[in-house]
Amino acid sequence: MKKFLFFLFILLTGTFSYAQSGGNLEDAVIKVAADVGKSVVSISSVGREKIGVNLGERLPSGKFNDDSFGRFFEEFFGQKPEVEFKRMGLGSGVIIDKTGYILTNEHVVSGATEIKVKLSDGREFDAQVSGSDKRSDLAVIKINATGLTAVKLGDSDNLKIGEWVVAVGNPFGFAIDNPEPTVTVGVVSALHRYVPALGKRERTYDELIQTDAAINPGNSGGPLVNLDGDVIGINTAIISLSGGYQGLGFAIPVNKVKRVLPKLMKGEKIAYGWLGISIQDLNEDLKGYFGVKETAGIIIVKVYNNSPASIAGIKEGDLILAFNNQPVKASRDLISMVSAFEIGASTPLKILRDGKEINLNIKVGQSPKDIETVEEELEEPQHVTFRGLEVDDLSPMYRQKFKLRERSGVIVTYIEESSPADRSNLIVGDVITKVNGKEIKNKEDFIAVSSKIKTGWLLKTNRGFTVIKEK
Repeated sequence: MKKFLFFLFILLTGTFSYAQSGGNLEDAVIKVAADVGKSVVSISSVGREKIGVNLGERLPSGKFNDDSFGRFFEEFFGQKPEVEFKRMGLGSGVIIDKTGYILTNEHVVSGATEIKVKLSDGREFDAQVSGSDKRSDLAVIKINATGLTAVKLGDSDNLKIGEWVVAVGNPFGFAIDNPEPTVTVGVVSALHRYVPALGKRERTYDELIQTDAAINPGNSGGPLVNLDGDVIGINTAIISLSGGYQGLGFAIPVNKVKRVLPKLMKGEKIAYGWLGISIQDLNEDLKGYFGVKETAGIIIVKVYNNSPASIAGIKEGDLILAFNNQPVKASRDLISMVSAFEIGASTPLKILRDGKEINLNIKVGQSPKDIETVEEELEEPQHVTFRGLEVDDLSPMYRQKFKLRERSGVIVTYIEESSPADRSNLIVGDVITKVNGKEIKNKEDFIAVSSKIKTGWLLKTNRGFTVIKEK
């Protein structure tokens, strides 16, 4: 039986949608295409990206490198060489201010060193990023132009399933002679959709509008509009088996856009609420163990030191039942509520501990960085120091920072000046895998072995062997 791979494709594509206020549908769509189409632009971006390359694989140029040389290189140098490629991007955007501000997706312009915009009248302009936010996947770029027509931002909270919408985008504005945008028509298929990260894509989305209006590659960042001509969403992604449109398109609700738009236009950083916990949804076994209802609560896996949750008295193993007097049924519910909550404000939090409901008060903090790396960076490192050598467990954060392939061992995080370790050829970032022939998988192994050594050390690292003398 043929096996299909299920991919979520982030598309450089744009869609528009209108809520029909009466009259003939065909006439309404024609009017939307004429009015809103003036504000839809095509965006072309150029960036450069460094990629670690297996020396035996095919490069973008079509050439092959010798695999035996690749293995030789990695064995002696420990890392794959990086090759810099030019990356081209194509997407859509919509003019939100007649002074030249254009709203699009963050992934359309991310890492771009050059951005060009083509208007529906054929004019082309260089653009600069005013502000961008990876977490919301939104960005605002600016062009210096006159005679621009801006769209009206609607109210996505009033959307109804089954409402007619129009998708307007300009995916091929730089590839074809006609710069006028294209339109597709459909309905709002669903609301409050959650789209997880799939494949190599790290980005997740929640609270999305789902539509069956066709969204095709090259349209990301375009508007989704109702039949009154109001933008009610920014098209962002599709779910597909083939990479093309198959009836599942998604847009960021415009009310969610409005919350960050003023800061994006000013180039300010977007701040999100944060509790400082790692959480997990309850499976059937956990629900039975805690004796909770089918849709109640999430479990706290970890509480980070000095975080808002730690200060509020939350503990690992607690169940969160409600936040700000709103029930919490799944992890994404809490993430969405906390992210949008006012930073620095306090709110009630209901938890379940040892079978008893407890009401706490928690002050929401500010997420210190992108959500993808927050948990790793807030782990309190428990360093181990011996003879001027400071080591730590080899965490994902260290592997990413130093571009390491090793999965076990301890990493050198600090070397004291003029110490025995400093007189060896060790450097920060080295991974120690053996001490005097004993395998080292973690800090516990390192402590156990090093505490028994009275004379010199023979260390095996990812770069080879080295000796640390007692004095």
